[in-house]
Amino acid sequence: MRFLKIIFFFIAFQLSAQQGGMWIPSLLEGMNETEMQSLGSKLTAQDIYDVNNSSLKDAIGHFNGGCTTEIISPKGLILTNHHCGFGQIQSHSSLENDYLKDGFWAMSLEEELPNEGLYVEFIVSIHDVSDQVLAGLDDSMTETDKQSQISKNGNGVLKDWSKEAWQDVKLKSFYKGNQYFLFVTERFEDIRLVGAPPTSIGKFGSDTDNWVFPRHTGDFSLFRIYADANNRPAKYSEDNTPYKPKHFLPISLDGIEEGDFTLVFGFPGTTDEYLPAVAIEHITTEYNPTNIAIREAALKVIDAKMKTSDAVRIKYSSKQARIANAWKKWIGENLGIKKSNAVEKRREFEATFTKALKEKGMEDTYGNILPEFDRLYKDFSAINIKRRNFIEVFFITNELMNMTIRAYQMEAMIAEIVKKDAMSDDEKAKAIAKTIEAMRNRLKGIHKNYDVTVDQGVFEAVMPFYNKNVDASIYKTSAFTNLDNTLKLLDGTPKEVIKKLNKDAAYSYAKPMIEEFYSEINSEFQQKNEPITALQTTYMTALMKVLPEERYFPDANSTLRVTYGQVRGYSPRDAVYYNPVSYLDGVIEKHVPGDYEFDVPQKLIDLYEAKDYGQYADANGKVPVCFLGTNHTTGGNSGSPAIDAEGNLTGLNFDRVWEGTMSDMNYDPEICRNIMVDVRYVLFIVDKYAGAKHLIEEMKLVHPKR
Repeated sequence: MRFLKIIFFFIAFQLSAQQGGMWIPSLLEGMNETEMQSLGSKLTAQDIYDVNNSSLKDAIGHFNGGCTTEIISPKGLILTNHHCGFGQIQSHSSLENDYLKDGFWAMSLEEELPNEGLYVEFIVSIHDVSDQVLAGLDDSMTETDKQSQISKNGNGVLKDWSKEAWQDVKLKSFYKGNQYFLFVTERFEDIRLVGAPPTSIGKFGSDTDNWVFPRHTGDFSLFRIYADANNRPAKYSEDNTPYKPKHFLPISLDGIEEGDFTLVFGFPGTTDEYLPAVAIEHITTEYNPTNIAIREAALKVIDAKMKTSDAVRIKYSSKQARIANAWKKWIGENLGIKKSNAVEKRREFEATFTKALKEKGMEDTYGNILPEFDRLYKDFSAINIKRRNFIEVFFITNELMNMTIRAYQMEAMIAEIVKKDAMSDDEKAKAIAKTIEAMRNRLKGIHKNYDVTVDQGVFEAVMPFYNKNVDASIYKTSAFTNLDNTLKLLDGTPKEVIKKLNKDAAYSYAKPMIEEFYSEINSEFQQKNEPITALQTTYMTALMKVLPEERYFPDANSTLRVTYGQVRGYSPRDAVYYNPVSYLDGVIEKHVPGDYEFDVPQKLIDLYEAKDYGQYADANGKVPVCFLGTNHTTGGNSGSPAIDAEGNLTGLNFDRVWEGTMSDMNYDPEICRNIMVDVRYVLFIVDKYAGAKHLIEEMKLVHPKR
């Protein structure tokens, strides 16, 4: 098989073609640079990515592997979303210090709170290593052999790559395995909480407003990066000092208006823009609905309990948000696919592809791809749904089942260690002790934010979606529902631990389902998914050979990307148009005293009534809260900076419009919009609401439009 080396064509393009795409920042010169400038950008490709000089990419970090953050001061101050820092805010909260309810503001460096396990990672450089990784592959190899060769080549590249002692290297696949890039990275692990608004600001609108516009959410939090005496990454230490960055983002006080250029820079998680029509149809009509139903059932229980108890609210706030986020996203994704007629349009594109195959005499090579997709998905759909339903019940929504599956994994690991002939008895004993201790720590982490009454309610609500045998009596007798009893299960010799474990009511209930998952369901899923993955790689290759005039950006894979667009409103349905900017007036209009989603802090009301806005109001004398853009974003772009035409920070990406969540599979410039917090609202809250003027003073505030 001849693997395609990606060529970035300089082609003529229409204005509509400029919207969409998550581009590799090291490859912006040429067409991307021209497009950005046609949209109003004054930035060069080198301003955005430069290995030898400071550039925008040096201010953009991967926040804990799941979100994005940006440096906004010469003292390592970073900005990300409230929901990205929510777990850390929650971990520092208690009934005595309820930072979720009241917010948190460190008024000095000494008051900033360390966060175990939290990290921020920066990209030092990006390198195309496709030739090295794909060396030695040919058509005669099986898919397993190809992947084995790629893995061997990739490991060799990583091993031989020159880097500093404090740096790391990562290898990532692009274009469905047709191209590979190596990333040199630096990871900072001393990250301290600096400031967070109360959830009544940082999560205003909660589930009701999630994924929709107009939004009025101040979805931000502030942290700081600390480094060692050499300004290099280091574990937490009282001796560490604030990081001195290569670049930080100046902050524009001039704001935005419709038509302004916006660049969103960050680490988008996962997209599948080149799926066949049959796959999109399977996801939206079969796969999503069952998962939506499971999460909806869990949320009904959790939401009700959170409203009646502050203790439960603190424990479950982060879990509830995590469960609710994807639940509502999937609903919107289905709506957007239907509204945009995405499946039919994809079939029309496939007809164009098929016609081009005939015209170019390539039917023998690629003519089987689309019929084979139809056959494979027909066989794959049932097991894909069953596997995901198991994950939703056992990993995502129910904590007792989650503890049992972790215990099963521990039992399996112990059995593997015992069977290893190459290990001495002493080595085996140490390895088993380490495995049990890891389980002990995991259980402690789960129980820190665990309520047995809530969890039993969730169990009774979600288990029927997977197994009709719903035995809630296990909550009365299982050791897993109480931390002390749970830890006692792990006391004794390995044989005693395994024996006690298998006698536990919850474990014995769950174990047959877990064994079925690993021995049958997951293996069948892997078996049926492997040819689909391989065919998707071939399809990507075929598309770029058969239709080279089309534009192909690589799917998101949690690597650093640039997406550019403009500030734009949109029309989600007939006779409805959303202006691109929302204001503090809308927060007050939505205010419902005592409501957990729409309550407003009295101080914010007072500031509004006094019109005490400082320098953060726009030309109309109003405080902007959020705005819309045409940037192509996804999960992982949470916390990404919205950057203006001159490289200044104007906002903070945190969401998409509901119908536009389909952009993970089908970007449509007519209805796909990302939602950003206006940075002036962030500054207004930090300054006028929190009184943390010392933070404002360390930022660089600019007026580019003057």
